[in-house]
Amino acid sequence: MGKIAFVFPGQGSQTVGMGKSLADQHLSIQEMLQKADEKLGYSLTDLMFNGPEDKLTLTSNAQPALLAASMAVLKRFEEEGIKPDYTAGHSLGEYSALTAAGAITYEEAVWAVHQRGNLMEEAVPAGQGAMAAVLGMDRAALEEIVSRISDEGDVVAAANFNCPGQIVISGSKEGVERASEQLKEKGAKRVIPLNVSGPFHSPLMKPAAEKLRSVLQEANVQSSHVPVIANVDAKPVQDAESIKENLVKQLYSPVLWEDSIQTLLDAGVDTFVEIGPGTVLSGLIKKVNRRVRTFAISDEESIVKAAAAIKEDGQ
Repeated sequence: MGKIAFVFPGQGSQTVGMGKSLADQHLSIQEMLQKADEKLGYSLTDLMFNGPEDKLTLTSNAQPALLAASMAVLKRFEEEGIKPDYTAGHSLGEYSALTAAGAITYEEAVWAVHQRGNLMEEAVPAGQGAMAAVLGMDRAALEEIVSRISDEGDVVAAANFNCPGQIVISGSKEGVERASEQLKEKGAKRVIPLNVSGPFHSPLMKPAAEKLRSVLQEANVQSSHVPVIANVDAKPVQDAESIKENLVKQLYSPVLWEDSIQTLLDAGVDTFVEIGPGTVLSGLIKKVNRRVRTFAISDEESIVKAAAAIKEDGQ
C-alpha cells in the first residue's frame, strides 16, 4: 500500500446541518463543537446545525464552521486508527490540515480562522471585488492576460490552480470583468462568476495579510508532526515559522492545488481522504490523476466504509 494524505475542503463546501449527525451519535463530538462556541463567544454549533444559510455563508462564520465540521469528522475517523503521511487543505482548509498535523490546537484554529474571515471581509468593501472560474484555458496564456490587465490598472490575478483546465481568477470587479471577456475571446470554454464576498487570493488581500500576521502570533503555531503541503508553493512544510509565513502569503497568493496534489503523488501518495463536508476535492484530485483512490468522509456511514476499505488494503 502507498502513502495516505488527509485533505480538507475550503470555503464554499459549508452546508446547513454539517456535523449534526456525528454530534447526535457521539457525545465527544458534541463536547468538541461546544468548545468552539466557548472560544468564539457565540453559538457556532447552532449556526452549523440550523442556519440560516445566508448567515452561515458569511466568511467570518463559514471559516470556523468548516474547520469545526472537518475536525469533528477527523476526530471520529482517528478512532479507526488510520493516520496520514501528509496533510493538505484548499485555502481555508490549510488551517484544518495544520490542525490535523498538530501545528495548532483546535480551539486556537477556530479562533484564528474567525479572525481571518473578519479581516478578509474588511479588506475590500462588498461589491468592489469579484472572482470567476475559468474552464478550458491554458495556464500560461491565462497568466499573461491577467498580468497585462493588472499592469493597465485593473487588479486581477490567478487565485486557484485547481486542476487541469480549471483556474479561478480574482481581483477588482472591473479587472475580473475585463479578464473574463478577454479569456473567452482567447479560447476559454466557459467563465463562471463565483458567488463570493471578496477577491480572495488576490493582491487586494495584502492589507488583511499584514493584520493576519499578529493573529497567527497569538494563535501559538507550532511545528507539525507530519508534513503539510503548503498552498503557496506546493511544498511540504513542518517548521512553525515557515508555516506562519506561508499562511500570511496564502491570503494574497494563488492556491497551487493541482501542484500540491502532484507533490503528493510524487511522494508516493495513492490514497486521498477528503475530510469534511462535500466532495469537491475528490473530484479535483481525480482530474489530476484518475488512478488514485479517493474517499470523501463526512458522516458515520462514510467514515466506517472508508476505514474498512483502507484497512483491508493495508493487510
